[in-house]
Amino acid sequence: MTMAMIIVMIGAPWLGALVVWLVGDRREKLQHWLAVVFSIVAAAASLVLIPKVTSETAVKIPMGGAFGEFTFVPDGLGVFLTAIATVIGCLAVVFSTSYMKGEASLGRYYALVLFFIGAMVGLVLTSNLLLIFFFWEITAFCSYALIAFHNDDPKAVRGGVKALIITSTGGVGLLAGALVLFAYTGSTDINAFIGAAGKIPANILSLLAFGFLVAAAAKSAQFPFQTWLPDAMEAPSPISALIHAATMVNAGVYLLARTYPVFQNVPYWREAVMVVGTLSAILAAVMALTANDLKRVLAYSTVSQLGYMVYAIGAGGVFASQFHLFSHSIFKALLFLGAGAVIHSIGTRDMTEMGGVGKKLPLVKWVFLIGSLALAGLPVLNGFWSKELVLEAGLKGGPTWLYVLMVIVAGLTALYTARCVGLVFYGESRSEYHVHPVGLGMKAALIPLATAALVSWIVVGPFSEMLGAHSLPFHEIKKMPLAELFHEILTLPTLVTLIVIGLGILLWFTRSKLEGLTNGLRSIRWASEKSFGFEALNTAFVEVLNNTAETLRGTQTGILNWNVLAISAGLIILFVVVVVGG
Repeated sequence: MTMAMIIVMIGAPWLGALVVWLVGDRREKLQHWLAVVFSIVAAAASLVLIPKVTSETAVKIPMGGAFGEFTFVPDGLGVFLTAIATVIGCLAVVFSTSYMKGEASLGRYYALVLFFIGAMVGLVLTSNLLLIFFFWEITAFCSYALIAFHNDDPKAVRGGVKALIITSTGGVGLLAGALVLFAYTGSTDINAFIGAAGKIPANILSLLAFGFLVAAAAKSAQFPFQTWLPDAMEAPSPISALIHAATMVNAGVYLLARTYPVFQNVPYWREAVMVVGTLSAILAAVMALTANDLKRVLAYSTVSQLGYMVYAIGAGGVFASQFHLFSHSIFKALLFLGAGAVIHSIGTRDMTEMGGVGKKLPLVKWVFLIGSLALAGLPVLNGFWSKELVLEAGLKGGPTWLYVLMVIVAGLTALYTARCVGLVFYGESRSEYHVHPVGLGMKAALIPLATAALVSWIVVGPFSEMLGAHSLPFHEIKKMPLAELFHEILTLPTLVTLIVIGLGILLWFTRSKLEGLTNGLRSIRWASEKSFGFEALNTAFVEVLNNTAETLRGTQTGILNWNVLAISAGLIILFVVVVVGG
């Protein structure tokens, strides 16, 4: 049965992608229904698989040669992320039935969404690094195509290309790691890698550790690659929720968590991971504070919250990082879909043109407020418990100065969240906008997410069991009942963090009295709006690769004789190198 569920979770979305595409855009209503049905099937299969978590291989496909065996293992880490991808992906599809109503190229949209969901399932369930790379690149392609869905918009196309190039750069490190692993162990199985890490020389292991960190940082938009994610906001809002909460950016955090037992003792690796997470969290929080585009604020917030997860892994808190990933996937999907409902209803993303939206969209206001309180880390919402677990892990397993910075980020998070909610939903409208009603599909997706943001933390006990020794024997994750969570969180450091969060919210409400302070921080605002220089660096990197590709394209003549000559010359050169090398 486990094998069947895995096949369904990957196969149903991919089959659905083909079917929706073939139905054609003239039958829009049928496309909506088919997409919903196939996404529900995948989500249901993932939920059925949760009680069957095991470290044993469920699917094994012999491939031979360097490919070895393509294996799928339904362990706790993989099944948990599968549930996130399929369930939140399903809600994004349901939301799309209202949001994308009447849109052109609907078949292309749903086909890419379903293909995306299936690829993420494959990425987290397979234990073969080469197959992980295969799914890794499919998610990169799908994100590119969906970010650039409105391909007549230059900003959307530019954002899609940027995302593709930067995340694929990380993929190069992943592929190199798989090949090095095969060279030293004769296998590309990641579980075999964890068990046989001692066979790999220390210098090669260090190279793999930092190479995988670069791959993860690129995929999860962490320092210094963080600028591609805000540019991905040109995608339709359900896609933003899918990328930020359910699929794409979780892959990098997953890679670090999966390989933590191998790399934890590599000199300076854990410190580097914590620094990357901290820098990502604090830089993105400052940029969220100065942005006026509603979706970009949430995008910066995603980079910052992913920074918390990366920081926790570096501090040894793998469980804390995954519990926060669980919470974040819920409240961030809620926030992005809520933002999508606002944008769809009033026709603008500029928060300076909003104000008073809560009076006209009360349901959206309340669910968005729930998501915002969870993001800010206020009791008793899910974000409070998971973020405090992250900070506790950092206090125990990392330097104090990094912990202090992350507590400050918690205050900045509360500040930019209060600013966002205040500018959008409260006060008087600052422009003339006409409000369209929120569709039934939008409501059907928002209400379950808001409920989950309130109560999902209660499942911490079963969640810790899922990631326990019977599932992840090398990670040493202990069971955490609800009482243990209370004992862990309700401490003096948590009180200090709550005070800092309260100060962040207070700063927003007293902003009119702090004009001197805000005027003194104009230089920081200017630097923030320029992404602290990293936008220029990332853009230059993308342009160099683009120009190089354009130059190399001239070598593709399409003439078979030249292609054969080039292949033959390459083989001769390789043969000479091998012979000369001995």
